[in-house]
Amino acid sequence: MADMIVHSKPVARRGLSAKHQEWLAGYIFILPDALGLLVFLGMPMVLSLVLGFFEVNGFGAYRFVGFGNYVRMYRDPLFWTALRATLLYAVVLVPSLYVCGLGLALLVQTTNRFNSVMRAMFFAPQMVSLVVVAVVWQFMVIDKIGLISRLMSMLGAGAVSFLGDPHFALLTIAFVSLWFLMGFYMLIFLGGLQDIPAEYYEAAKIDGAGPVARFWFITMPLLKPTSFFVIMVSMVAAVAGAQAFDIIYIMTKGGPANSTAVLIVYIYQQAFAFGAFGYAAAMASVLMLVTGLLFLFTRGGRFNYD
Repeated sequence: MADMIVHSKPVARRGLSAKHQEWLAGYIFILPDALGLLVFLGMPMVLSLVLGFFEVNGFGAYRFVGFGNYVRMYRDPLFWTALRATLLYAVVLVPSLYVCGLGLALLVQTTNRFNSVMRAMFFAPQMVSLVVVAVVWQFMVIDKIGLISRLMSMLGAGAVSFLGDPHFALLTIAFVSLWFLMGFYMLIFLGGLQDIPAEYYEAAKIDGAGPVARFWFITMPLLKPTSFFVIMVSMVAAVAGAQAFDIIYIMTKGGPANSTAVLIVYIYQQAFAFGAFGYAAAMASVLMLVTGLLFLFTRGGRFNYD
């Protein structure tokens, strides 16, 4: 009897396709960050929004007041002063960061040893604690004995109280923030400049375009994605007070006459100096709303770089 050969059909393997496996791997990689954002950012935001409807005395007593904190906020002149200071700080800082960051990037765009040193020097403040930065600048601009104050007196400019005069205090804080941040935005612009093909500039030179024409008609249009990112990030950071709080708390603590008490500082004062945690939470919700609206406004008016 001849041997019978039985050909079995290949068993189909069940499992994810290569595309789905890539998706799964990607989600696994972002899962720790997503959980971190949910726990340390998402949940506090929700709790702060809920807490804004309560009166909290800091000793565990909660009393539901509805929109009472928001009515108090509307009637609080210091809240409007803080909001005005926040917007003024953003109006001064955001354009300054854009101009200085782009200017420094253009200055050190060429790759050589000197420019490499200059890039490191401009970026160096980012490696220093904001507390240290604030303390050093406070000693430099302090009345009468500060280095800058002495230099201005020697030049005959008179005594200027950079931190004691309400007209100069917020501008001084904005200047220190600019000094600290401009190196970071320089690197962002530098990355955008290096992505522009050199052939465009060579063709423009052949056609007789000068440096100014090349800047306006080649550099600026091709930097629109980078410009949008810089404006959006710097505006949100300025309004939210990401760097301003440390500098203000060390240098002025919101003074003089609440001229540097931006909204994030006023929220801190209400929560931890006066124990009005519910009121502070309500203001934090408003600050989050203002930041979100500014983000949407910037996003809606974004540059057309498609």
